[in-house]
Amino acid sequence: MHHYATLRAAAVLALTALMLAALPMTSAQAATAPVNTGFESDGTGTATPTGWSTYSAAGQSSASFTEAGGHSGSYRLSHWSASAYKVETYQALTGLTDGSYTLSARVRSGGAQNATYIALRNCGGTEQRTDLPPTPDGRWIRLVTSVKVTGGKCTVSLNSDAGAGGWANFDDIAFTRGATGLTVKGGDLSTLAKNEAYGATYRYANGSTGDAVTILRSAGMNYVRLKVWVNPADGYNTKKQVLATAARAKAQGMKLLVDFHYSDSWADPGKQIKPAAWASHGYEALKKDVYDHTYDVLSALKAQGTTADMVQIGNELNSGMLLPEGSTSQWPQLAGLLTSGAQAAKAASSTTRVALHLAEGGDNAGTRWWFDQAVTHKVPFDVIALSYYSYWHGPLSGLQANLDDVSGRYGKPVLVAETAYAHTLANADSLENNVARSDQLAAGYPATAAGQAANLRDVLNVVEAVPGGRGLGVVYWEPAWTAVTGSGWDPADPSSGNAWENQALFGYDGRALVAASWFAHR
Repeated sequence: MHHYATLRAAAVLALTALMLAALPMTSAQAATAPVNTGFESDGTGTATPTGWSTYSAAGQSSASFTEAGGHSGSYRLSHWSASAYKVETYQALTGLTDGSYTLSARVRSGGAQNATYIALRNCGGTEQRTDLPPTPDGRWIRLVTSVKVTGGKCTVSLNSDAGAGGWANFDDIAFTRGATGLTVKGGDLSTLAKNEAYGATYRYANGSTGDAVTILRSAGMNYVRLKVWVNPADGYNTKKQVLATAARAKAQGMKLLVDFHYSDSWADPGKQIKPAAWASHGYEALKKDVYDHTYDVLSALKAQGTTADMVQIGNELNSGMLLPEGSTSQWPQLAGLLTSGAQAAKAASSTTRVALHLAEGGDNAGTRWWFDQAVTHKVPFDVIALSYYSYWHGPLSGLQANLDDVSGRYGKPVLVAETAYAHTLANADSLENNVARSDQLAAGYPATAAGQAANLRDVLNVVEAVPGGRGLGVVYWEPAWTAVTGSGWDPADPSSGNAWENQALFGYDGRALVAASWFAHR
């Protein structure tokens, strides 16, 4: 018996040794928190930094190395090779208290990799990862990813799968208690009713026909934004359509953001034209107009059981609203109009959150100037909403800097209330698209279905990383506005076309594109 036990123990030891030899290198000592998180311990050229382990395919460990040029310190971790490579730099943590944890990192990337991401894996559930965006401006981006740990262990993982010359930088790794995520993953469906009236049809990715709201809800969209015009020439985007589409959204369990333009047509930084019915009204009359119109629409929504969860008092208000009386050159009057709208919203439903909305989400100086004025003039608001289109408003680093700054400066959550990107440069109607040429595109994002998806993914990731959980989420602008004759941009011209169909989340065959799947973001 003793001899048999000895042989069995030897066999077990031999098998264990073989198994360990086959496994990638592991950290020398388990820890409950990552070490050498700024890669400062080793200088340059270290393939496996102190506290970290490296795993690569076919001896490519040299693709992971430390070098000078950190975000906050002297050094960083880089992934790069002159030939195609796959490499992971990681730390396995043990002895953790079960619960939610968040990984954050500063990153940069050349783009065009097959996959480059930060991740939390082997944590007792599904691996969670966040992809690196391209950073052609060379500025660092902060990313986060979170996971629920069960079983007391979790692996912090930095990964690259890249072609020859593909590169990524990592620095300032942190692993802390708490979870991240987005509460608003929305779409602006303002033109859906008109599109459907002119014959638009929508399909799931597999080709089967369906209702656009249902298709987007099944992809993960949980918020619908609807604009309101006062008396538009075509009769769309009025209280009637808002009530009808809101009922469809709420029936799907979605929430509602109502966007008041206080105009008969488009209101944006370049035009804030009073409705025809209010054209002769002065400031005091306009305050009453804003209150009555806002209260009328929102109380009607509440009466039909579809209370607005959030409301925008005005749309892209960089220059003001209801010009000239509500111009930013007359802030006391602009503040009075905004306050009137906010008070009407709260009177209709005290639980409805009030958002103030600007364009140019990468413009920190402009955003701060505008909201400093709003606060000085005591305009009540709950949410800072910004439009961000990467081909107009600068790199993601600028969006991140602005969101981080104003959310902390004013102590308010932030929402990207509009974003979109092209899935093709081809045109589906006679009107040239807003994004029609390759020189208009944002660096690192081709006008393909995959490029569109990556652009939305990266905007979502930047909002998720806003400190203190103050990043509410993202609303995709007009994902269902496809090219249909009659459903053009100008409410006064039935023959006007659509300059947006190549940025919809439905392709020219009517099928939902892969970008829609990002509504299921954490």
